[in-house]
Amino acid sequence: MHFPPDHFRTTAPPRRITGSEMIWDACVTEGVSLLFGHPGGAILPAYDALAIYEAEGLLHHVLVRHEQCAAHMADGYARATGEVGVCVATSGPGATNLVTGIATAQMDSVPIVCITGQVPSPMLGTDAFQEADIVGVTQPVCKHNYLVTDVADLPMVMKEAFYIAREGRPGPVLVDVCKDVQIAEGEFRYDMEVKLPGFDPYPASWQDALADAADLINAAESPLIMAGHGIHLAGVSDVLLRIVEKAEIPVVTTLLGTGNITETHPLSLGMGGMHGEAYANEAVQACDVLIALGMRFDDRITGRLDRFAKQASVVHFELDKAEVGKNVQPDVAVVGDLAETLPALEPLIHPNTHAEWLASLTDRKLSSAGKDILTFELDELVPPFVMRQIWSETTNLRDPGDVLVATDVGQHQMWESQYFVHERAGQLLTSGGLGTMGYGLPAAMGAQMAWSDKLVWAIVGDGGFQMTMQELATIQQEKLPVKIAIINNGFLGMVRQWQQLFHDKRYVGTPVLSPDYVMLAAAYGIPACKVEEPGQVAEAVRAANTTDGPYLIDFQVKEEVNVYPMVAPGAAVDELIRRPHIVQDHGGVVPSF
Repeated sequence: MHFPPDHFRTTAPPRRITGSEMIWDACVTEGVSLLFGHPGGAILPAYDALAIYEAEGLLHHVLVRHEQCAAHMADGYARATGEVGVCVATSGPGATNLVTGIATAQMDSVPIVCITGQVPSPMLGTDAFQEADIVGVTQPVCKHNYLVTDVADLPMVMKEAFYIAREGRPGPVLVDVCKDVQIAEGEFRYDMEVKLPGFDPYPASWQDALADAADLINAAESPLIMAGHGIHLAGVSDVLLRIVEKAEIPVVTTLLGTGNITETHPLSLGMGGMHGEAYANEAVQACDVLIALGMRFDDRITGRLDRFAKQASVVHFELDKAEVGKNVQPDVAVVGDLAETLPALEPLIHPNTHAEWLASLTDRKLSSAGKDILTFELDELVPPFVMRQIWSETTNLRDPGDVLVATDVGQHQMWESQYFVHERAGQLLTSGGLGTMGYGLPAAMGAQMAWSDKLVWAIVGDGGFQMTMQELATIQQEKLPVKIAIINNGFLGMVRQWQQLFHDKRYVGTPVLSPDYVMLAAAYGIPACKVEEPGQVAEAVRAANTTDGPYLIDFQVKEEVNVYPMVAPGAAVDELIRRPHIVQDHGGVVPSF
């Protein structure tokens, strides 16, 4: 469980201040030091009060160039720290611009608090200038939200907002504050107890199910762990490793579970699902007990549900009761906080070996290795080679614990998950559930502001980068040393891949024209280079890693390269589209990508 840090104002006697001051006093008391936002008329009183808090060094406001990026930066900050990220916007278009970022955080269980201004309360419902019902708009895509029309309610609302965002399964909470409330004075105190009937963040009735789960695991001949985002959120990757090694159980991860066990570990099978490793998906279909830890069985990991792991008994460890049985019905459900349930499971697990099971998985790995694009001699620049070089050069320079990667969504996201070797939980920041293009750059910026001493890479596509590249201005204004790798293939790559495989190569709406990214970076005062040949990659990455400030690399990669393996829509996870066999061309052997 997470609790806010102590602050001198937590137990201060009640005092009369404005609603605007209440907002910032609450943030400071909750341990917030960074805000990502963009001002406007309906939130202007709050920004006026913010000046005092900035002058005192209590809060620092980061001016974004688009409000969506404020939400993504708060999201990246939250994922990188485990603390609540905060973003701020005005009413109407400012608030609605946050929605994509709010939905991104909701789908991936990220704790952020979004503070928006609203028109004065007497004008609600009159279609006043820049009025939008942001509470109604965001209700389906956030954990909870509030409309504050009375300054007396504001302290408790702020305290509840942070509590709800942080506790249990994390998520975004929106607080919409009318302009007259920001101006009004009221009594502020922050020592109240949060009481929310019906909100049960940490179910505690899991003890009986735990023994049943341990019995199934101990009796298994071919057990498999599927480790999700919940492992990282609960901070129990060390416990997972001890159980894995004690009982010799191989591990498949979800996309957001990447790094829960170091991918160099002999029991790591890497990522499963639509673009997961072939042998990982085959293991899912061959195991006799599947132990799902902190994951929700979404369609990208399961493929066709009626053929997913049908031979296995399923044990599901999950905090959110709504996720249990939603997609896959478990044989045993352990509903509770993994921070409690997994350590309690550890002593119940018997030491074990599964030599025959592991040998079969090794054979599957070897059969897949020959289809890896990196096994071919390549004269052209392909994205998997770029990813492996970024990993190699960064880990040669820095400890893996000091390296974070944020990606956009698409082919480059999958190649990053396949070819960047992740060595710790939370090393990859990416939009898993919503699949938000444009996420990578602002998320990397939020993470960099959380950890100024870490090496942070934003790995983005030419499509997604153009959605949020205006934040290069914010990078310079805040002096952030983010390194940017653009995988520039001239297409909306993943959509083009689907068009190639399922729509007879009708490339409609997917060719992308890009600016000269080196010149663009120069316009913002950011050093940059263009890479067109495999032999140039390592030197460019080294230049980026050793530059004190930001650096941008435009990797002009081969256009029509596909992500393999791939599970087609409607197929089972072991019905894979694999990389095509090598073909003869002009008497030589070349790979067909």
